[in-house]
Amino acid sequence: MTQYLLDTCALIWYFEDAKQIAPVKELIASEDSEIFISTASLWEIVIKIRSGKLDLNLDIIRLFIKNNAFIELPVTSDYTKAYMELPKYHNDLFDHMLLAQAITCPMRLITGDEILAEYSSLVMVI
Repeated sequence: MTQYLLDTCALIWYFEDAKQIAPVKELIASEDSEIFISTASLWEIVIKIRSGKLDLNLDIIRLFIKNNAFIELPVTSDYTKAYMELPKYHNDLFDHMLLAQAITCPMRLITGDEILAEYSSLVMVI
């Protein structure tokens, strides 16, 4: 079984069945895939909802995660070493945490952000 971590945008795209997720939709739904959602992504969603940048219902997102048998990946101190060693190709703190988690676990990180591919071969850009 292959493990994948969805970045925040990929999670939202999958939730909304957006066209951006089409290239990996079957992969995510496959019984051969184990899909993880970082707690950091949920915090990012909360921050964007509270600031008015995102119009989603957090409870519905959490239920969606549960109903799709996605596994919540907590943020722990285990990821701090990888986080500290990341170069600064950009300054998105949430992306850095997701990268640190993917590198440490290890698992593939599914994202739409091409810049993240510069960090690791574990990054899968859609």
